[in-house]
Amino acid sequence: MPARSRYRTINETLRAHFGEKVSKISVDGGMSCPNLDGTISSEGCIYCLNGSHYGKNSIRALSVREQILNGIDYIRNVKPEMNKFIAYFQAYSNTYADTDYLKKIYEEALSIDRIVGLSIATRPDCLDKEKIELLKTISQKKYLWLELGLESMHNKTLTAINRGHTFETFREAVIMAQEAGIQVCAHTILYLPGEKRKDILQTAAALAELRVEGVKLHHLHILKGTKLYNTHQSGNVFLPTLQEYVQTVVDFIEYLPPDTVIHRVAGDAPKELLVAPDWSGNKLRIINEVKKELKSRGSYQGKRYGAY
Repeated sequence: MPARSRYRTINETLRAHFGEKVSKISVDGGMSCPNLDGTISSEGCIYCLNGSHYGKNSIRALSVREQILNGIDYIRNVKPEMNKFIAYFQAYSNTYADTDYLKKIYEEALSIDRIVGLSIATRPDCLDKEKIELLKTISQKKYLWLELGLESMHNKTLTAINRGHTFETFREAVIMAQEAGIQVCAHTILYLPGEKRKDILQTAAALAELRVEGVKLHHLHILKGTKLYNTHQSGNVFLPTLQEYVQTVVDFIEYLPPDTVIHRVAGDAPKELLVAPDWSGNKLRIINEVKKELKSRGSYQGKRYGAY
């Protein structure tokens, strides 16, 4: 168990790697999503509200360089001690474009002073050997995370939320990336419609077996304007209490390998769009409750690794 934390956080990992605190800057690379443009579907995932979770500096009218420079200025105005940043390609699916275009925008980001690495969020069905080779080349020179949306390992759930890909597609993408030496961070959403604690921990076990290098845990948000909002209004969506969510997060962490980096234990949502759960607007509180539960159990990441 680490001396500083009962689970391995991304902040501690970045500080250990770079010798100081590193901040992310959200970037919009101008891409779309095959689950929105009609390639797979035009409806998207049932919880998705296009653009609702993107940062203040993700403005498509600006170039990647302009977005990043604005982001650096914004952060340094508040925290002038910040010197190193990661460009986070967050909006939509950030390998869903021609490889030459991807190379151009990734290199544009990395050419900027103070940018020390990239984090690239995408879908597992938006990768191929050519794109993996590009990411491999970058990762051999710069710090890189490939963030892959999974949400759940259960294909029944993926169908229900209109995800548009299977767990097998995700697994193939992870293996392809890992064989190229690329760090993978898996995105999951806890308490998706129809899932109980047992189902969620099966996802934890599947990710542990794949030995993904990182994991993001999100709680299910109900946002105005989404399909899920309509279902919630009909009273047909179960949402856990804060304590139920925290207990499941700690269970999840216990089943992960000790060296997996936990990028998040809770998600963010715009307050003006957030409908439920009522406890989800205070992310710091959720983090503190997770730490409190770990301490109360005398537990830590990896305690039950391999036991599921």
